[in-house]
Amino acid sequence: MASSESPSPQAKQLDPVAESADIVPESAEVDNVGGLSFQEYTKGGMGRHLGIVSTTFLVVGRIIGNGIFATPSSITNSLGSVGASLMFWVLGMSLAAAGLCIWLEFACMIPRSGGEKVYLEAVYSRPKLLITVVFAVQAILLGFTASGCVIFASNILVAANREATEWQSRGIAIAVIVFVTLLHTFLPNWGVRGMNIITTIKIVTLLFIVVTGWVVLAGGVSRVPDPHASFRDAFANSATSGNLYATALFKVLNSYAGWSNAMYVLNEVKDPVHTVKIAGPSGLFICGVLYVLANVAYYAAATPEEIASSGVTVAAYFMKKVFGTAAQRALSVFIALSALGNVMTVTFAQARVNQELAKEGVIPYPKFWASSWPFGSPSAGLLLHFIPSFIVIIAIPFGDAYNFIIDLEGYPASVMNFLVAAGLFYWRFKKPNAPRPFKVWLPVAAFFLVAQTFQLVAPFLRPPGGKGDTSLPYYLYAVVGIGILALSVVYWTLWWVVLPAIGKYRLEPQREQLKDGTAVVVYRKVKNHDE
Repeated sequence: MASSESPSPQAKQLDPVAESADIVPESAEVDNVGGLSFQEYTKGGMGRHLGIVSTTFLVVGRIIGNGIFATPSSITNSLGSVGASLMFWVLGMSLAAAGLCIWLEFACMIPRSGGEKVYLEAVYSRPKLLITVVFAVQAILLGFTASGCVIFASNILVAANREATEWQSRGIAIAVIVFVTLLHTFLPNWGVRGMNIITTIKIVTLLFIVVTGWVVLAGGVSRVPDPHASFRDAFANSATSGNLYATALFKVLNSYAGWSNAMYVLNEVKDPVHTVKIAGPSGLFICGVLYVLANVAYYAAATPEEIASSGVTVAAYFMKKVFGTAAQRALSVFIALSALGNVMTVTFAQARVNQELAKEGVIPYPKFWASSWPFGSPSAGLLLHFIPSFIVIIAIPFGDAYNFIIDLEGYPASVMNFLVAAGLFYWRFKKPNAPRPFKVWLPVAAFFLVAQTFQLVAPFLRPPGGKGDTSLPYYLYAVVGIGILALSVVYWTLWWVVLPAIGKYRLEPQREQLKDGTAVVVYRKVKNHDE
């Protein structure tokens, strides 16, 4: 861990920090991306404590959430056939791998915490701080983990065979986000251990489903008289509507979300370039193989029609078909734990992103939000993540409004992904000689860019009957998402351009160092006539 250092009251600039053996400095081509130097960004916090296993588990734990246990039913319902559904799960893994390759090229060039926040700053450096502000607004306002908390609550109630009011479910969900926030704040090392343990449980649960599927296919389960029925004429009844394919692709990609999770915490990763090149692909490969094989298991136990009508509990339906009702309830416990692990990994990574944003000075009271005092954890960043999650859980009624908020969360993130992918091509042109420890093949990057373009357009394609997954207009969440990004541009224009012009001052960056060693950019108002 970096040593604590008290700042000199007179000094505003930080002395360079000596590089430790496992820190890979940026080249002169990409140094000083953002307001601080590489050494200043990586100083403070918990130090480099995540190895290859923990980093891989961070990726796996983020990807494996509720998606693989629930969404196969809606994907089958949209696509209509086993063959099309399995192809989309493979397509989703391929797209995630393409995105991972783009992120790896950036991460190996700029091995710092923050993920796409850092890559966007590197590419879109003008106008100054505009892209940082745009990313900050969507990341902070929409980076909540409310859905995972609610999924935990609903599955625990199923396992306990209890009916609960909406407010009782809210109470359980609030308890989850409070527990996770306190754990990562006061016992950060135990938080990492807890994530690793729950990720192991997730993998074991999926392996159990996969192996059970093999047994079913071999004819070893009398409850399933014809385990090969789903695979005969596998593409029969495939959907013909483009919107249905778009909807299915969104859900598949959402199930793979988290492949970039390691990039958010690189300041805490040992030998970050070497580690992330192993952990990222390994984590995604593990999840992709398990996802495809789990779907094969589901179709071995039930027909496409049964899967499509099973609702959001396809894994539980699988257990009921194979083992009976008791096993169905038992699986709910493991799905609840999976949701808890997902909340833990998202909170762990998002708090680091919030801290990196605070270091840039683009949010109010940056020294408070950037602090790692007193436990080395990004405690203020965790609080900043907790606030919107708590508000969504307690203030948004379950049902259409809640589902709308969850849909809204994803669209601005797709815009950011598109900008990162497009930025890779620009940077190849702008900095052709910059050292690249990992270099993505450009056709792979183009494949991902086209897919992101499709994701931005697809929400505006009219679905059959003109109705989406809520009673609200099907395009509304995309329109509101674009509106939030537009408001962030308005905020930047007002705060960084209009008000300084009216007040005849400029915002001058000054580097300061906190007691825990964290470096922060603080913007001070300086009157123009003082020059």
